[in-house]
Formats: sequence, structure tokens, C-alpha cells
Amino acid sequence: MKELKVKAIVASLPEVTAFIDAQLEEIACPVRAQMHIDLAIDELFANIANYAYAPGTGDAVVGYEYDEKERTVSVTFTDSGVPFDPMQNPDPDISLPAEERQIGGLGIMMVKKVMDDIVYRYENGKNILTIRKKL
Repeated sequence: MKELKVKAIVASLPEVTAFIDAQLEEIACPVRAQMHIDLAIDELFANIANYAYAPGTGDAVVGYEYDEKERTVSVTFTDSGVPFDPMQNPDPDISLPAEERQIGGLGIMMVKKVMDDIVYRYENGKNILTIRKKL
């Protein structure tokens, strides 16, 4: 697994995206799949940056793996912040008018729609969230 360690702050998002995009270019990732992966990175890393260590800051590690046989990209986000499993939150009711909806949840719902697999675990004091996209 290739890894990048960064400060878990929103300003690190371009570095994280560039790291993953460079890996995707090496495998000639289809544009649509790359767009889906980038959307997921934006949402998930922004959540870590904004909430994992609030009101303080900490580090995050972003890992990348490519399974050539399965043609599957995996991106793993690891942080030592507050335990949070985004998969436990229910999707927002998008049938309601915007002014009647609860705040939050749309980003995670989009990630669920564009990724093929999302796995969360809390291990040794760390949040570990892995997303997978079949190319």
C-alpha cells in the first residue's frame, strides 16, 4: 500500500487528491471512475478535517492500493480522532423539501452511491475507512 501522511485540515485536501490522482493516472483509470473517487475523497477527507479532532487538529493517513487482477482501487483513510462510523448514519430523506431536511448526510449518501464498497472499522484507537471502486 502506498501512503501519504498529512495534517487533517481542509488545506491538505489538494495534496491528498493529487496523491491519489497520480496513482490513478499510472493505471489509466477511466475518467468517470476517477471523478467518483475524487468526489469520495473530497467528502470523506473534509469530514475528517472538520470533525475528527475538533476543536483541535491531528494527522491523517491516506492509503492507496490497486488490485490489478480484480481491477479494483482501494483508498483507505486512517485517523486517531473521535470514533465515527459514517455508515451507521441513515441517509437523509431527499424527498423532503430542502428547508425541512436534517442538516448533514448528503455527502456520505453520495459516496455510498458512487463507490462499490465502503468498510469502516475502529482498531487500536484509530478510525479506518476503506472505499473501493471497480474499474
